Amino acid sequence: MRYTGVTARGIVTPIFQEGDDLVNEIVNSILKASSAEGFSLNDGDIVAVTEAVVGRTQGNYATCEQISLEIKEKFFGEDMGIVFPILSRNRFSMLLKAISMGTKKLYVQLSYPADEVGNELLNRDDMDAKGVNPCLDNFNESEFKGVFGKGAVHKFTGIDYIEHYKSIGDNIEILLSNEPKYILNYTNNVLCCDIHSRFRTHRILKNEGANTYRLDEIMNKSINGSGYNPKYGLLGSNVAGEDKVKLFPIKTDEFVLELQSALKEKTGKHMECMVYGDGGFKDPVGGIWELADPVISPSYTSGLAGTPNEIKIKYIADDEFGEMSGEELIDAIKSRIREKDKTAGDINKESVGTTPRQIPDLVGSLSDLVSGSGDRGTPVVLIQNYFSNYAAY
Repeated sequence: MRYTGVTARGIVTPIFQEGDDLVNEIVNSILKASSAEGFSLNDGDIVAVTEAVVGRTQGNYATCEQISLEIKEKFFGEDMGIVFPILSRNRFSMLLKAISMGTKKLYVQLSYPADEVGNELLNRDDMDAKGVNPCLDNFNESEFKGVFGKGAVHKFTGIDYIEHYKSIGDNIEILLSNEPKYILNYTNNVLCCDIHSRFRTHRILKNEGANTYRLDEIMNKSINGSGYNPKYGLLGSNVAGEDKVKLFPIKTDEFVLELQSALKEKTGKHMECMVYGDGGFKDPVGGIWELADPVISPSYTSGLAGTPNEIKIKYIADDEFGEMSGEELIDAIKSRIREKDKTAGDINKESVGTTPRQIPDLVGSLSDLVSGSGDRGTPVVLIQNYFSNYAAY
C-alpha cells in the first residue's frame, strides 16, 4: 500500500555555464540526490529541465548589435512600428533597445488595459469610469495622457511601462490601441511582437499590404556568429546582461532523447524527459499569465504526449456509488478506474471536470512552480507517480 501520489522534487545542480556537459551533470545530480536522500528511481519517472540551462550551456545568445543588423535588413533602417509587445523588463526591454538601434523612428503600439499575458498598463476601473472602449478607442501618447494622466504603475514591479519603454531610445513614440491596423497610420513597416496571437496579427497586417514580420522570424538564423532559434527566433528570449539576450534553446528534441538514454544507462529505468519554460497559469492578484514563452515545452519524449485519461472520483462516488461507503466504496471505485476506457482524451460524463490539457503543459507548469524563477538552484525537477491513480494504491 502506497500512501503518497504525485511527488515533485527540485534537484539541486551545479551552476551551468556555456559548454558544460548538461546531460551527464543532470544524471549525476539526480543520482546524488537519490542516494543522499534515500528515494528510489523508477520506470515512468519524469525528469524536467528548464529551458534556461539548456540555452545557457548551448551558448545560444544574441547581442543588441546582432539583432539590430537583422532589423535593418528586413526594414531597411527606415521608420517602423512594433505592435503588442509584452510589458517586461526581463523579456522585452533589451529587444526594444535592439530594435530601436535598427531604425530611424520607432512607433511602439501597446495593447491596453493589459498586454496579452495580463500585465496591466491601465486600471480597468479607471478605463470604465472614463467611458473608454478598448475595442474602439485608439490613442497616441498625448491623447492617452489627456484622458488618463498617465499609465498605471505595475502592481508588482512599480514600473510605469510607458515611461520605461520611452526611456530606452530617443527615437521611440508610444501608441495605444488594440487594433493591429492602427499602426499603419504611422508606418507601413511593422514587427509583430505578440506571442500567442502573432499569426493573426501578422495576417491582418499582411492583408493590408504592410511590410511585416513576426518576432519568431527575427534571429531564426545566425547573424555575425550569433545564436539563433530556427522555429521561435526571438520569442522566449530573456535578458542576459547589459547588451545581450539568451534565446530559446535549439535542438531540444535531440537533448531529451539523449537525456532519456543516459538515464536508462545509469539507472536501468525508462524515464520520460522534457524541456520546460514558463508554466501556463494565472496570478489571481496581478492577473498575469505566466506564459511569456511561445510554448510551455518545446520538446518531450513520447510517453508525455497526449492528454490525461482520467475519471472524476467525486462524481462517480456521488452519482454511481452514492449508496456505498467504506471498503465497499473504495473497491468499487478502484474497479471502475481499472476498467475505464483506455482511449486518451475520451470525453464522457465521468471525465467531466478533469483538466482538458496536454500532459506536457500540465507537467511543465508543475515543474515551473517547483523550480521557481529566482534563487532556488533547482533547474531540474524529478516528478514521480505522475501516471499512477487511486487503483494503484
